[in-house]
Amino acid sequence: MAGLASAQQKVIPLYNGPAAGSETWTWSEATMPDKPVVYNVSKPTLTVFAPEPGTANGTAVVICPGGGFQFLSINNEGYDVAKWLTKKGITCFVLKYRVVHSNTTDPIKEFNEKVGKKEFQDENVAAIPLCVADGRAAIAYVRAHASEFKVDPSRIGIMGFSAGGTVTSSTLFEYTTENRPDFAAPVYPYFSKPMIKTVPSDAPPIFIVAATDDSFGLAPHSVELYSQWIGAKHDAELHMYARGGHGFGMNNQHLPTDTWIERFAEWLDVQGFLKKK
Repeated sequence: MAGLASAQQKVIPLYNGPAAGSETWTWSEATMPDKPVVYNVSKPTLTVFAPEPGTANGTAVVICPGGGFQFLSINNEGYDVAKWLTKKGITCFVLKYRVVHSNTTDPIKEFNEKVGKKEFQDENVAAIPLCVADGRAAIAYVRAHASEFKVDPSRIGIMGFSAGGTVTSSTLFEYTTENRPDFAAPVYPYFSKPMIKTVPSDAPPIFIVAATDDSFGLAPHSVELYSQWIGAKHDAELHMYARGGHGFGMNNQHLPTDTWIERFAEWLDVQGFLKKK
């Protein structure tokens, strides 16, 4: 399928052995035949996208696609993001984190049938801690293997979309030296006010993107996270577009949201993450 990762990309298991909390999961990861959607992830992995030789600047980012914790929109919120950022010298790691088990080969249909129901909420409450654990583990893995990937262990960030934005935002709290992100970019994240904990004193800079007309009503989540950050006197940038909806990712909608990733690159440059070290 066009746009999916090529054979040249290295795929790394995130854990040695079964991931804690899902040891009994026996189902196998699959991709929808007609859509770049991955589901039934039980063994988290990182897919590595490296810049062209001689162009790497030492910065790395873990990319967390969205999909309501039920599947992963692997292209427009994953691989396509990585391919764009590698051209800026960033080494990218697309994270396939654990998601809710799908009973059919059409996780999108299942999602649409469940969304808003108690079943959907209960499944996500159980899944979110596992997803977040995978995000933290991904940062720690890249940092522990920084020399192997020729990246700077003090320039490892994380970004994520929708549910992946939940993963990204959650890593900003209660981190350790090993899994602290050096920067983070939640993109139209699901991260309600009760999920925001005490902002750490050494909180990293954040870049937030969303659209006011988000179809899931998530725009206030981005505003609240931004407000908490600047209220704690930490570095933050927020781009709230009037139009764009939810899930725009790298899609071309002929709207200003089409160029959000250019704003992200500008922010990375201002922060010093595009300068070679």
